[in-house]
Formats: sequence, structure tokens, C-alpha cells
Amino acid sequence: MKIIYLLLIALFSVSNSALALDNIELVVIRSEHQLLVIKNGVTLRTFKVAFGSGGKKAKLISGDHTTPKGSYKISKIRDSSRFHLFMQLNYPNMNDAKRALKNRTITRMQYRDILDAHHASRLPPQNTALGGAIGLHGIGVETQDKIEIHQIADWTQGCIAMRNHEIEELSRYIGVGTTISIID
Repeated sequence: MKIIYLLLIALFSVSNSALALDNIELVVIRSEHQLLVIKNGVTLRTFKVAFGSGGKKAKLISGDHTTPKGSYKISKIRDSSRFHLFMQLNYPNMNDAKRALKNRTITRMQYRDILDAHHASRLPPQNTALGGAIGLHGIGVETQDKIEIHQIADWTQGCIAMRNHEIEELSRYIGVGTTISIID
């Protein structure tokens, strides 16, 4: 009986993930501070988001406090004591790595490691000069000051931030493997 129960739980978990990923894509429009949840070309939901405090340019190196531009996938989803919920992206992508190799920001070996990770659908190295730990997250403990700052300023170190109830709602649409396009 216990085995059947465990199999049913596993089946339910797999089918829930499949439903969350079913034709859902995320599009982040930096100029409008919006994250769109799109299914089959139809926008299901729009969220207001905040970005990195480093300005409008795309992320180039660790510590620049800018948000990357490009196409990524959700690679991990986890609870976060600091940000409520954290959905890590597979940053850096291959375009980030190519640019960094050309500019000599990363070594050829680091480029190969990033390439290998993407080919194996693993999280690329997070400790290169490109940085890492980029994702979508909440704002943590919601004080009135934090909510006000979130509404008027870009405040993250390069991530995309939303209110806690919004990141929870977003988590019902997506799963590991969901694509996210970050555009101007």
C-alpha cells in the first residue's frame, strides 16, 4: 500500500510539472518593468518587476549589479530565507559566454565548461567573471519601506524581483525548464 501511495505522489508531481511547463513562456520587458506569462501566444498574466541597480545595460561581469538580456531557462526553484522564493536561471547562456570569451573576460576552459553545462542541461559554472546566482525572486520580509522601494526603484544585484505573493503565483505557472526571454 505504501508503494502505491508513493507512486501516486510521484505521478502527481510529474503531471503537475508537465502542466506548469505546458506551452508557458516568460517574457521580461525591461523598458516597461514587466514580466509577462504567455501561453500559446496569449498573455495570461503581467507582473511589475524590479531589476538590478546597475542601470539599463545588460550584465557583463560579476558585481556590476545589472540584469542580463537574452534567452534563459529556469534551472532551479527553491525557498529562500532572504527572498521568500528563488527561481534560478541558467545564466550565463552561450551568447554571454561567447561575448566574454571574445572580450577575454573568461578563459577558453571556462567557455568549454559553460558549453558542456548547457549541452547537458546543467546549471553553468556560477563562479566565473560573468557571475551567477541570477534569477527571479520575491522581496523577502515585506515592510512598507521595501514595498515602496520595490515600486519605484531597481534595487537588486542583477536579479528580477517581484512581490512575494506574485512570485508564489508565478510559481504555479512555471517549472524547471520554462524559458524566459529578457528583452529591452
